[in-house]
Amino acid sequence: MKKHNFYAGPSILNRGVIENTASAVLDFAGTGLSVLEVSHRGKEFDAVMAEAQQLFKELLDIPEGYEVLFLGGGASLQFYMIPLNLLKKKAAYINTGTWATNAIKQAGYVDKVFGTTTEVLASSEDKNFTYIPKNFTIPEDIDYFHYTSNNTIYGTEIRKDFDCKARLVCDMSSDIFSRPIDVSKYDAIYGGAQKNLAPAGVTFVVIRKDALGQVDRPLPTMLDYNTHIKKGSMFNTPPVLPIYTALQTLKWYKELGGLKVLEKRNLEKAETLYTEIDRNKLFRGTVAEEDRSIMNVCFVMKDEYKELEPEFATFAAERGMIGIKGHRSVGGFRASLYNALELEDVKALVATMQEFEKKH
Repeated sequence: MKKHNFYAGPSILNRGVIENTASAVLDFAGTGLSVLEVSHRGKEFDAVMAEAQQLFKELLDIPEGYEVLFLGGGASLQFYMIPLNLLKKKAAYINTGTWATNAIKQAGYVDKVFGTTTEVLASSEDKNFTYIPKNFTIPEDIDYFHYTSNNTIYGTEIRKDFDCKARLVCDMSSDIFSRPIDVSKYDAIYGGAQKNLAPAGVTFVVIRKDALGQVDRPLPTMLDYNTHIKKGSMFNTPPVLPIYTALQTLKWYKELGGLKVLEKRNLEKAETLYTEIDRNKLFRGTVAEEDRSIMNVCFVMKDEYKELEPEFATFAAERGMIGIKGHRSVGGFRASLYNALELEDVKALVATMQEFEKKH
């Protein structure tokens, strides 16, 4: 039976990407050695790093003046590195979910040590993060405005680049490469790679170089972006296998036709599933329709059918639907529709929902 992988992360990868990675685990670049055991400073892996950074820039149409870094520590480390490197006096955030909350908390630690200010402009916590705040003004006198573009737990997404005078910083962990973006508006874009790029273990950072070096505080070597820029993401041993897989994914994205093609694919998948959720008599969506994520679709049984949720979970699993259980903090169901997921997988889930509806 075919498995349909809807896990939120680590998540689905393209089959060809997995096969290419598996091949390199056995024999990397004709060296007779595994990519797991060669020097990261050898010419073979140096070529991998250079091509991955170049394709990252090409696919996102990154202008001059930016660097692409591949680091460790996940997006959670970036929650602290961003304010440590960029926050001089004041930063502004909006709170749209768990990961935004964590980012705000880490910026608060910088405030406590260095006397800076982190302001929360708006929050959707009052309705359990089921919508994106809209009635807020981004100040001009700030070092940056930070937001989380896609909220994997709650299923909301900001699918635009804010038009403001302040520079932007964005955690794009779960929707990077899902749509075109205007990188020139941002000081930094970062994220864990385990949704749309690679296995867990590598973090991407797109950083505007002239935004750095503006703070007068001493920066620990490993937490200074300039350390990693100067060493080409190889100040310390990088996570070589996830970076190799990221390169294979980036090559696949280019072969598909780039971000406009990926966005079209993703919109079609999301529309297919949301249409069924809205039509089906048993299910309902959990977030404001105008803020629905095209990456993470969250839904529950309608109140009168709530007792059927465990039965549907088993019913779906028996038909190959993997990873649709909602996050423990919200319950219900979540189908993650990342780039590598195909439309046929979504149609299989829709057919399962329709079959369950007929049963009841």
